[in-house]
Amino acid sequence: MTKDAGAGDRAPDLYDMPVDQLRRHAHEIADWIADYVGRVGELPVFPDIVPGDLRARLAPLPEEGEPFGALLADVDELILPATTHWNHPRFHAYFAVTGSAPGILAEAVAAALNVNGMVWRSGPAVTELEEHVLEHLAVALGLPGDRVGAINDTASTSTLYALAAARHAALPDSTESGLAEGPSGRVYVSEQAHSSVDKAVLTLGLGRAGVVRIPTDDHLRMDASALREAIAADRVAGHTPVAIVATLGTTSTTAADPVGEIADVASGAGVWLHVDAAYGGPLALLPEWRRRFSGWERADSVVVNPHKWLFTPIDCSVLWVRGEDRLRGAFTLTPEYLRTTEGSDATNLMDYGVALGRRFRALKLWFVLRWFGLEGIRRRLRHHLRLAGDLAKTIEATPGWEIHTPGSMALVVFRAMLGSHDEGRAGGPVDAARLETENALNHRILEAVARSGEAFLSHTALDGVVWLRLAVGNLRTTPDDLDRTWAAVLAARDEEEPGPEAR
Repeated sequence: MTKDAGAGDRAPDLYDMPVDQLRRHAHEIADWIADYVGRVGELPVFPDIVPGDLRARLAPLPEEGEPFGALLADVDELILPATTHWNHPRFHAYFAVTGSAPGILAEAVAAALNVNGMVWRSGPAVTELEEHVLEHLAVALGLPGDRVGAINDTASTSTLYALAAARHAALPDSTESGLAEGPSGRVYVSEQAHSSVDKAVLTLGLGRAGVVRIPTDDHLRMDASALREAIAADRVAGHTPVAIVATLGTTSTTAADPVGEIADVASGAGVWLHVDAAYGGPLALLPEWRRRFSGWERADSVVVNPHKWLFTPIDCSVLWVRGEDRLRGAFTLTPEYLRTTEGSDATNLMDYGVALGRRFRALKLWFVLRWFGLEGIRRRLRHHLRLAGDLAKTIEATPGWEIHTPGSMALVVFRAMLGSHDEGRAGGPVDAARLETENALNHRILEAVARSGEAFLSHTALDGVVWLRLAVGNLRTTPDDLDRTWAAVLAARDEEEPGPEAR
């Protein structure tokens, strides 16, 4: 056997890192993780770089291995300065997330186990823990027990799989013969639905014409009456309704579609109902919020992302489908080399989607749910709702600012204005030139806050009006963090405010 090559920190030429070195470096990594989590709030949220900066600093891959210390040093010197810190307490863009400590530790265990849950035999623990955790989480959220659950990477994949099952139900011949000769399928979404639905429809071969956008009401919720009319019109035109996608917590404003009314339409028309609760779903854990989810228990499929507001490190998206055979029917395909003797007594996770390989994602969700406990999670969700609501009140009381969404689902949507609250607001008379100036101002504020490194926000546009989005959902976010974020926004406005001649 070849001897360890030099410096006591090299692996034998034909084998893995020796266990004694693994133990030593694992302790170093544990210390690094704890130090990082402890100081992430002191780092710039958004890196001060431009595209290509990191690649220009990266060395070619070495012919001979390097010491572990050199790898960790480069994480500090190269990777951290190029990282947008999603675990930062003042990361408020998109939807705030938390890679919590129990989830981080579980990821390490899952990496060490390195198992692949293709079929039951390849990963009994992967399979049965996933079934167990998702069954009990569904009950906690108020979903019926007849749902089969599967963990995917993101809601984009979960929605794709749900719509694949819907296509199989609505156009069963497409599974064998494809879509070339068959009727055109239609998927109905609100004007505020997530773009992942469009991508799923494209991927499933239904084309851009397969997405039918349903108007929304004044609260940006899908109009159930318009939905009913659209389905009827498509049937007359010879199209096949495949699915309706209702959203509980849209990305722009966390609007919640009237799922109960939509479920009535879906039931009456015999159309698959998919509910996208990727972000807002965890709020169903709160008894005082449960009524807002009324109707989602009637859905054919539901997606909730624990990596958003259940404090589980990305990636972890849960899809529940009513009836195991409905999901399996769209995906089951077993080559000889994956046939086993367990038969129908065993679940094969490969039958629940396109992916053959499946990581042990259930382990981190299990760790998180057990360490915090359901009541512990409820307390934290309520805390985030209070933080967002308090910030919304502060913004609303500040002259020159307008609120669109006052902390609903812990998201605050607001914008800087040049006039009063009553002049040129969305829905009222709009001066086009001033609106253009205001939109430009809000974009500049967004960029200035990011450049400052103090906080990180995102934006949306509604009826041509640009709004800033500030999401609260990180376990480390405190009232002081929100004060600092608001101060950074005000400072950015002072820096970017156009002069009188621009107004």
